[in-house]
Amino acid sequence: MNMTSSGRRLYKHLDFVTASLVAVLIVSNIAATKIIQIGPFAFDGGTFLFPLSYIFGDVLTEVYGYKSSRRVIWTGFLWLFVTAITLALVDGATPAGDWPLQESFHAILGQTPRIVIASLCGYLAGEFSNSYVLARMKVWMAGKQLWARTIGSTLVGQIVDTVIFTVIAFAGVLPNELLFTAIWSGYIFKVGIEVLFTPVTYRIVNWLKRVENEDYYDTNTNFNPFLVGDVNRAG
Repeated sequence: MNMTSSGRRLYKHLDFVTASLVAVLIVSNIAATKIIQIGPFAFDGGTFLFPLSYIFGDVLTEVYGYKSSRRVIWTGFLWLFVTAITLALVDGATPAGDWPLQESFHAILGQTPRIVIASLCGYLAGEFSNSYVLARMKVWMAGKQLWARTIGSTLVGQIVDTVIFTVIAFAGVLPNELLFTAIWSGYIFKVGIEVLFTPVTYRIVNWLKRVENEDYYDTNTNFNPFLVGDVNRAG
């Protein structure tokens, strides 16, 4: 068992899962600047990729525990914030005299503070809800029926995330009918992706548990989301 001098477990693949979650968050938030229509469904473009963040969140909590997931969630929050600040600075900078795309850049990537706040609030509330529900269900169910935990936690996390983001970002901007459509259609689509990917989640979770020699149960965990320095330790 590999450990640091402080007694913290060294995992083989936690860094990859962390990087993947952060990448999904950044790409999906940029894509979310466009509202698209597919049949009766209307949702932001980030909906295509964003459900993967909940799959990664499920994998993190199921294998490594809530404490490790909490650190990753805050890591994602940090880099979402950095992305928003960077885009704002670049958008506000004076463009080169012969560069004709400033208006296009501003229209697509010049995110308003309202969108940034919506993204950050929805992400934090949704991811922590998802991780908390999955961790508690794992203990209640003695580690059985993974599908019930992944889908159940997503049902909670995604509704929290979708409502908070959509209301903060678009209330008063979109007509109420379109706002409601964006919430329910986005929610159904995201949960549907989670259900569709359940067999893949099973494979990834089982493989990681085997290669990491870890299957963490949050039996004595402090679920305070702000204890960033509180990490899982061996023994």
